[in-house]
Amino acid sequence: MKKIVSCLTLSMLVGMSLVACAPTEETPEVKEESVEDGKTAPVTDGKEQYLSAVDVEYAFDFTKGLEEYKTNEKLGYRTAGSEAERKTGEKIGEEMKAIGLVEVTKDKFKVDSWEFEKADLTFTDVEGKEHLAVLGGYQVNFDTKGVKELEVVYAGKGTAADLEGLDIKGKLVLIDINQREEWWINYPAYQAHLKGAAAVIAVQEAGYGEVDPDALNAQDICGPDDAPAFSMSQTDAGNLKKALEASETGSLTVKFDAKSTVKMDGESYNYYGKIIGKDPDSYILLSGHYDSYFAGFQDDNAAIGLLMGIAKGMIDSGYQPEKTIIFNALAAEEWGVSNSRYDWSTGAYNQIFNIHPEWVGKTFANMNFELPAFEHTTQDEIRSVYELNNYLTEFAKEVPQLSDVYKDGISVVSPLRTWSDDFSFGIAGIPALRNDFQDSEFMHSHYHSQFDSEDAFNAEALKFHLNLYGLLTMHYDQTAIVPLDFTTRLHAMKEKIDTAVFKQASVAPESLIGEIDRVATLAEEVNAKVAEVNEEYAAALKKGDTDSAKNLYEESRELNSGLLAAFKYAEDQFVRLTWEDEPIFPHEHAQNNVKNLAASIAALDKGDITAPLDEYLYEIDNNWYAYDFEKEVYDYFTDYVMEAPKEKLMWGAGRIVGHEDLFDTIHSLKVKKEQANADVSVEISTLTSALERQKALLDKTVTDEAASVKKLGELLAELK
Repeated sequence: MKKIVSCLTLSMLVGMSLVACAPTEETPEVKEESVEDGKTAPVTDGKEQYLSAVDVEYAFDFTKGLEEYKTNEKLGYRTAGSEAERKTGEKIGEEMKAIGLVEVTKDKFKVDSWEFEKADLTFTDVEGKEHLAVLGGYQVNFDTKGVKELEVVYAGKGTAADLEGLDIKGKLVLIDINQREEWWINYPAYQAHLKGAAAVIAVQEAGYGEVDPDALNAQDICGPDDAPAFSMSQTDAGNLKKALEASETGSLTVKFDAKSTVKMDGESYNYYGKIIGKDPDSYILLSGHYDSYFAGFQDDNAAIGLLMGIAKGMIDSGYQPEKTIIFNALAAEEWGVSNSRYDWSTGAYNQIFNIHPEWVGKTFANMNFELPAFEHTTQDEIRSVYELNNYLTEFAKEVPQLSDVYKDGISVVSPLRTWSDDFSFGIAGIPALRNDFQDSEFMHSHYHSQFDSEDAFNAEALKFHLNLYGLLTMHYDQTAIVPLDFTTRLHAMKEKIDTAVFKQASVAPESLIGEIDRVATLAEEVNAKVAEVNEEYAAALKKGDTDSAKNLYEESRELNSGLLAAFKYAEDQFVRLTWEDEPIFPHEHAQNNVKNLAASIAALDKGDITAPLDEYLYEIDNNWYAYDFEKEVYDYFTDYVMEAPKEKLMWGAGRIVGHEDLFDTIHSLKVKKEQANADVSVEISTLTSALERQKALLDKTVTDEAASVKKLGELLAELK
């Protein structure tokens, strides 16, 4: 690859420049200077030396090299517990040692493994020519044991209505899907499975894989391994649909050669190496995952390249950290446990909850990386837990605007989302952040397709993130106390209180609001104390005054531990999930349900059946799926959340507040919508009962939430 590294003069490196450069006549190499005993070189030298040493070409080359091992020779795939994942992990571990990381460790954990070897479907098109379609895969068991003839039929979107009256037993079922706006692959796959289908073949009509008609897609299955599904491109599906339309029977015999193997209770491995700091037991944790779909250049090879590039840049620059910096390559992020709603981030969850729980309380931050070598938007986003938002926002102000990438600067957004490994670290009690990617066009176009390749590489974006997160690591390293500001979470909690709904539910919000305001004032006092110590500590390091810095650091350990304990408490008490995996505050669950149940009842009282069906009922828990799938499907994917053991739910355990089953009500209203002057008294009665339950739940949740805020205040008061 052609090296593209812009150079700046050292005068432009004031504060936190983000453009790395090698020494030239105009930019002389920084020399070490002798200093008095008890002092060190100013920390600004370390930043400049890092910027000169970090190498985007090394990061790219290592990124590209991760494509070496694959489970599917045609498509790639480096999946949980597979031989390809194992060999790639070993490669990363060896490279960690080669660049100078120490205490390189291989952590084993239990995982459901997946090997996707092939899925080749051959059919005769309308022109009489044999057509080969190479399919993508999902985490299921399916083995034709060589080429097998199967019938294929087209079934629209694969809903219960689409399959009604259609003979699909033992057949391949071709469906269209939009997983972003409609439903996940597990719903039509399980619906077809109940009807005896051999497998579903899903074609992304929108939402994902929009980059090209030839795009395939892969996602976590979120379902059982015996409800098979595969992915077909729009191009191949178009040819197959034409052949089906030309068939007198509406079906077509095809040749299918596929092998996808899921095994329970396999093994996978996380790898990490360290740069040991002056405090060997205080950590800054950098992470990225190394499993992938297809080639996975951005997701997540480039993140491992970024991780290794930062590590090598720090080592090559001679940076001597105050804290120990851990570089952690994680396995099984895309998928790692079968038949679970929460089947991703398996490696990270195991790493912090089961393998290294002792890192909690000792780790200042987790910086997790995803898709970092693409300019997703004109503004670079850092997504973090609430408590880091203000700290990162202030840091971002010191970063100069660049003309080549991210012309609109850097923004910080909160809270974390569930789509990446940082969420697992966050709920464990480690303040976490990541480079954000989730709202970009890349997610619609290239993400989880074979077009996530080197062609989607932006060297300037990777260089930007190498410099940004290297400097942010040093910024953290020069902080004595973890910079957690609880006012951000508290203000967000207050903003999420809908007083109109509370009034409707006869629940008083005053006690919760009062506690929030009181504890926010306490948090501001703690912030002032933390800021004072951190400013003095940073100033001492900048001057090279080692003794003063050491004293400040040692005197603040109790305060630091207390803040981390308060953060873990806040994550335990205040992070809940919707049925669509979005983080919410506990009261938001019942608050949302009360609002939509009350609106539905009011509409039905007026004889309006359309509004509840079209606007309100689908917003309640997972009742969206009641509209298009059978009760058995709906119940299956409800029960595996409400009744599954903790080891299946992993990071989702205990995060769902409750569930209202409105399946029968929705279906009866759909029937009565077509009737004139329909009697909906039974439906109103059912919804009224649900509303009363949700009002009671809101009351209890708010009482518990207020008590938890009060307890948080007690924890913070001890730190003043």
